[in-house]
Amino acid sequence: MSAGDNNRQLSTQAYQKIDRELAKFPSEQRQSAVIAALAIAQDECGWLSPEAMQAVADYLGMPAIAVQEVATFYNMFNTKPVGKHKITVCTNLPCMLSGGDSAARYLQQKLGIKFGETTPDGKFTLIAGECMGSCGDGPVLLVNNKWMHIQMSNTKIDALLKELT
Repeated sequence: MSAGDNNRQLSTQAYQKIDRELAKFPSEQRQSAVIAALAIAQDECGWLSPEAMQAVADYLGMPAIAVQEVATFYNMFNTKPVGKHKITVCTNLPCMLSGGDSAARYLQQKLGIKFGETTPDGKFTLIAGECMGSCGDGPVLLVNNKWMHIQMSNTKIDALLKELT
């Protein structure tokens, strides 16, 4: 399969990005690029629909179930629609001891949603997350699996939400 196939589910640009990832591995080990390919598909689509996972499986020459297993194992992948901005709050003990529980409650109150929910306007999804490796900087938030925000006070949360809207 090539980036030029007519029945693709992803854009030509997405397949070009996947090709750059594939170049890092021996040709007989295309499946080694599955995590990178899923991240590219999610960046393009916002989440990993069954069709997007099938497109990745087809392109990498893998069984669809193997791609789905990877997508459902890692919490960075969204296998159902999420808001434009997914905010993950670290709920591990060090962050909780640094005010993580307060930050979580404040976000829930500000957004009007609980963990695992999306705002009615589709802008925000709030997720409880595990350790993000910045234990001395709690509370820690991760936006869209890419941007870490540390020592999040209510004032910083307000500024972040304003920036994201």
